[in-house]
Amino acid sequence: MTEIDFWFSIGSTYTYLSVNRLAHVSKKENLKFNWHPFSVRKIMMDMDNIPFTPPSKKIKSDYMWRDIERRAKFYGFFAKVPAPYPLKEFDLANQLAILGMEEGWGVDYVTLTYKRWFQEGKEPATEPNLTEILQELKLDKENLLNKAKSQEVNQKYLDNTDRAYKNGVFGSPTFIYQKEVFWGDDRLEDCIKWIQLNEK
Repeated sequence: MTEIDFWFSIGSTYTYLSVNRLAHVSKKENLKFNWHPFSVRKIMMDMDNIPFTPPSKKIKSDYMWRDIERRAKFYGFFAKVPAPYPLKEFDLANQLAILGMEEGWGVDYVTLTYKRWFQEGKEPATEPNLTEILQELKLDKENLLNKAKSQEVNQKYLDNTDRAYKNGVFGSPTFIYQKEVFWGDDRLEDCIKWIQLNEK
């Protein structure tokens, strides 16, 4: 089965669109996605790239919310916008994703986190949302928070971010196939076309 590396940060708005449809795309196209959480915030700060910050970028942020709303409708689901943004617990949300990918519950956690964020307006990694998510996944919150905040997980988070940058990732979501970088939810189909072109 062909594999695509999926680099993402919980906190990226457009990543909602990808997270909510990867299972369908995987089945339809017979693809495997390898999920890699990283800190897009750190990379953007290192690049001196500050994203949508109201009110100075209101026109652009208004467009972003409407664009996400439209694209979600194209895909057959919905987005309740504007969603809480930017996130107060950006790093914790992604550290939990790092831990979850190692322990086997990461994809479910990320998917549920994004759905609750964009469909119910519940901000990731904040209470009571986090408790409710972990209860739904039948996970021990206290144990997981201790591990997610550990030096070991934080180092893996930093290492993932460094790997992302070295692989040419500068935004979320990003899809990589054999060193070819496709940035943005709307580039997933281009990535698939590229695979099909090169597998002929």
